[in-house]
Amino acid sequence: MNYYNEIKKKIIDDEVYSKIKNYSKERHRVITYFEIGKLLKDAGGKYGDNIIDEYSKKLVVEVGKKYNRRTLFRMKQFYNVFSNEKVSTLWTQLTWSHIRLLFGLDYNAINYYIQVTINKQISVRKLEDKLKYKEYERLPNDTKNKLINNNKSSIVDYVKNPIIIKNNHNYEIVSEKLLQKLILEDIPTFLEELGDGFTFIRNEYKIKIGDSYNYIDLLLYNIEYNCYVVVELKLTELKKEHIGQIQVYMNYIDENLKKITQNKTIGIIICKQDNKYIIKYCSEERIIAREYELL
Repeated sequence: MNYYNEIKKKIIDDEVYSKIKNYSKERHRVITYFEIGKLLKDAGGKYGDNIIDEYSKKLVVEVGKKYNRRTLFRMKQFYNVFSNEKVSTLWTQLTWSHIRLLFGLDYNAINYYIQVTINKQISVRKLEDKLKYKEYERLPNDTKNKLINNNKSSIVDYVKNPIIIKNNHNYEIVSEKLLQKLILEDIPTFLEELGDGFTFIRNEYKIKIGDSYNYIDLLLYNIEYNCYVVVELKLTELKKEHIGQIQVYMNYIDENLKKITQNKTIGIIICKQDNKYIIKYCSEERIIAREYELL
């Protein structure tokens, strides 16, 4: 086989295709680059690794400057990573710009970001942000195991740890009110940190317990899991009294707001530092604790 001629033919075919088939040109390009990656790997096995240098010099002159050594190396890298059976075949639904961002990740992380990109139809810029803030790495280990084994997930599985809270004004956090203010300034990003299906109801939600009024820091609703979510903010390490407080709030919501068709309320405590001993002995599985990090 003349590897060079085959590679050149595929590149030219893709260039032509991209001009006349706009609706599917990205998928065609991704598959073409994958096929070229295989050819480059096979050619390298026969003629040595320097074959990429030789081919790129000719392609730059005969086809275009963008087919330089770096581009060909990425195609080979693309094939090496995505031909592995551990990687989902759904990558064919991504654009080349999305795929390039995933090089260098382990297989489980790649599969996670492929699923997120497709399911949420996120842009390249959004995927860059998710990678920048290490979204996959911040998932609990139990969640990662569920993803690997295709087990059913729950509402709490995708709550990141730590939860990233944007501090664009560089405030010195001295109160829970100020932490709440930062969250409210970018509520969509905060809800995304919690996972899918979360919607905001209100902050400082007033409830009356006995003769006194109490205020829930944030009251949310999860559409996907059909339940209310109580969020409490703490500037300290998680304490046992925090568990008792949020449990009271959850019970109140269940008794006064929850309809019979809705699931029981979930509680999320966002604190400066979690306490695994307290979490271990918390009998209520619907309560979870997550640390926060200001960026």
